[in-house]
Amino acid sequence: EKVISVDPSSHCRYALGMEDGRIKDDDITASSHWYETTGPQYARLNREEGDGAWCPEGQLEPSDSQYLQVDLGRLTFLTVVGTQGRYARNSGNEFARAYRLNYSRDGLLWKSWRNRLGNAVMEGNKNAYASVINDLHPPIITRYIRLIPVTRVSTTVCMRVELYGCPWEDGLISYSSPEGQPMNPPGYPIASFNDSTYDGAHERSRRLFGGMGQLTDGVIGLDDFLQTRQYHVWPGYDYLGWRNDSLGTQGYVEMEFVFDRRRNFTSMKVHSNNMFSRGVKIFSSVSCWFKPRLIAGWEVESVAFKTVLDDRNPSARYVTVPLNRRTAKSIRCRFYFADIWMMFSEISFQSGNKSTHTHVPNPSTSEPPDDGNTPILIGCLVTIILLLVIIIFLILWCQYVCKVLEKHLFLLCPTACGGGYAEPDVTQCTPHQCFHSNAPHYAETDIVRLQGVTGSNMYAVPALTVDSLTRKDISAAEFPRQHLIFREKLGEGQFGEVHLCEAEGLPEFLGEGSPLPDRDGRSVLVAVKQLRADATSQARNDFLKEIKIMSRLNDPNIIRLLCVCVSSDPLCMVTEYMENGDLNMFLSQREIESTLTLSDLLHMSVQISSGMKYLASLNFVHRDLATRNCLLDRRLTIKIADFGMSRNLYSSDYYRIQGRAVLPIRWMAWESILLGKFTTASDVWAFGVTLWEIFTLCKEQPYSLLSDEQVIENTGEFFRNQGRQIFLYGPPLCPPSLFELMMRCWSRDLADRPTFEGLYQALRPHVNQ
Repeated sequence: EKVISVDPSSHCRYALGMEDGRIKDDDITASSHWYETTGPQYARLNREEGDGAWCPEGQLEPSDSQYLQVDLGRLTFLTVVGTQGRYARNSGNEFARAYRLNYSRDGLLWKSWRNRLGNAVMEGNKNAYASVINDLHPPIITRYIRLIPVTRVSTTVCMRVELYGCPWEDGLISYSSPEGQPMNPPGYPIASFNDSTYDGAHERSRRLFGGMGQLTDGVIGLDDFLQTRQYHVWPGYDYLGWRNDSLGTQGYVEMEFVFDRRRNFTSMKVHSNNMFSRGVKIFSSVSCWFKPRLIAGWEVESVAFKTVLDDRNPSARYVTVPLNRRTAKSIRCRFYFADIWMMFSEISFQSGNKSTHTHVPNPSTSEPPDDGNTPILIGCLVTIILLLVIIIFLILWCQYVCKVLEKHLFLLCPTACGGGYAEPDVTQCTPHQCFHSNAPHYAETDIVRLQGVTGSNMYAVPALTVDSLTRKDISAAEFPRQHLIFREKLGEGQFGEVHLCEAEGLPEFLGEGSPLPDRDGRSVLVAVKQLRADATSQARNDFLKEIKIMSRLNDPNIIRLLCVCVSSDPLCMVTEYMENGDLNMFLSQREIESTLTLSDLLHMSVQISSGMKYLASLNFVHRDLATRNCLLDRRLTIKIADFGMSRNLYSSDYYRIQGRAVLPIRWMAWESILLGKFTTASDVWAFGVTLWEIFTLCKEQPYSLLSDEQVIENTGEFFRNQGRQIFLYGPPLCPPSLFELMMRCWSRDLADRPTFEGLYQALRPHVNQ
């Protein structure tokens, strides 16, 4: 059947609500604004409230990266952007001559839009009043969009905006597949069937991972795969294609699809080329497996479908694959070759009773007629709401009273509750009372200082004198802050933030001996910890102390301090950042044997043990070792970092104490939770949990069946040493000897735990066996 799922040129160009107010003020934010009257809420096309537009603060410099951000509220197929300047009834004359777009489907990972020729900058306005409409080729599937004005000279800019598109009902947020391949047909030009607009990762195993591209851009390939619907592109552009013999002996292409939520799938539509005279046919059959949750395994029962091959009609076509109303958040499908080549131009999914792509409804719908029952219904609703408010108030009051009683109990007997050093005659409160299931307690002596001023964890180090810490105590060089280009906020703390930035000219600035890897001409990504202007003097002191700590670290498996910006406010420290992000995200999105081997996992483990061996040699205690704090580059080189605690992405990995501090309790040794005692031995405990994460491919949280309170209760079992504590299970991928090593890391007695030197020596021989 020939069905077009989305035609971006005509069927998906509806205003999304900037001008008419359907996008609310709270959903429009900005990196800065000049005055309250030029805030982001005034960035609405054809409207002139306030002072007439959004204007970022100060003169915009060529190196600046100010942005206007819009939350569309749901995944959206974005096809058009319209912009204006600030006219303000003929009193304004500021506008953006050009701009870039960044977008994010989850609000965490931001991507830069480029057109089909690779250009990122779009033409903006030539005056302050006329609107300029730009079609997006390719369109964007996103929830969050940022407009970033671009200038060649220092100038003031202002913007008004409208966005156009329609809801993305598919719910698909990423697909993974082998990279496409080139074809050199006799007598024809070379055709390339790569996914040229794919916005995910291109892995070294020649797989596309974690993104979206031409299979979801709404452009349907023509019958002749050498012809294209786009101008100025190469033959084969509209298709993603694979040659059978290039994928080994498996005879199929395996693709994985991840969705925004669990869905009940009715069918999948695959637009496939069928030019059999040139060795291209639709797939002969397909088998699909389903996963209800990302951390679950694939269900055993698959859905199989055989196609009816057509050797008479060479037309490209949609093949509809029934999915039998299977429920899943992720689908893996194997498409089996029927000839030498297989080529797809679009894939879409249908779930529930919703159509694949629909229009934005008209906001001006008529109101339902009133009838005599309306007052009665309103009265019932008001009564129900009042009852709910009373119930919620009673619950909150009970919780408050319980917490006050718990705190007084803890203060009455701190010795017994603090760690078992009570005198024999202390009878008012026993350790058992401190760990009854309803009121677990913990030591608060050192925990409040676990998190630094920018939200990252602070290493515990031998005492440093900070009272007289000045610029001459900092060995890192001063980097020109105007060469740091903001990309996204990674995390934040009470007095500062962690940003992902591009550092222009950093390799040349650092000179010979730079720790930066070869970037192949690409810009250098760095993590920038920045202190806020409202930081206290104590926070400034702590920040300088952290700089001094970081400047002492020099190991291939530890994130390094590269340079600083401390000659003026805001104070900044610039550290390495690895292009593959953190190890938790990297592993959780992969499967063993497809993109990773057991040797790869062991190699990662050895590198982490090596980095921790180095920290232990300096008597540094990390205090938050976990896969979320291990960064990874494309060569699987690992560097231990410290800013996982600041990231909202991992907030569920931390237990918050009365709003004052956060604890990674699922990675912490019993003595750290109960006594506030952090040592190299407690880091060894966390290393054992990190090993467990690695060999489960981070598919689940440690102690996932226990609540936070039950995890704390379990540490009481370690304290009491009655043999009732719950341990993590042995991962299926983990050799028995390695799990035994993990168990030694979780020994109750600190002296029984291995050292990092011992762990490194025990793990190293297993690599490449």
